[in-house]
Amino acid sequence: MVVSRPALDTSMEPLSSNPEENFDRFVVESLETGCVWALEGPDGFALCPSEKNEEIDVMPFWSQPEFAQAVCVEEWSIYKPVPVAIDEFLDEWVDGMHADLLLIGVNWTDELEGQEMEPLDLAEEFDNEMK
Repeated sequence: MVVSRPALDTSMEPLSSNPEENFDRFVVESLETGCVWALEGPDGFALCPSEKNEEIDVMPFWSQPEFAQAVCVEEWSIYKPVPVAIDEFLDEWVDGMHADLLLIGVNWTDELEGQEMEPLDLAEEFDNEMK
């Protein structure tokens, strides 16, 4: 299930150069808004090779649509940010990405820099934050 699109907030604090800070922000903001943001294009959702292992793909997600939109330039201009309800993300997407051997990119900067995580590790972080 895809949730409706909230209006873009242009006054938002930009992502920092610290991947851990951006990760923490991802978890907190996604729980607050009730969704995460993926990039969808004509052939499906955005994937790219992992920085750690080029044989493994990463699917990036963001906590705000503005952050996702910031990477939609040049070869990524075919993608558009789409919201995914946090319950659907945690209950369905995470298990599917784990089964497909995908990593999750978390709140990448407009330079496509940020953390890559195992999907089940990310689910555990959300679980810890909700406790």
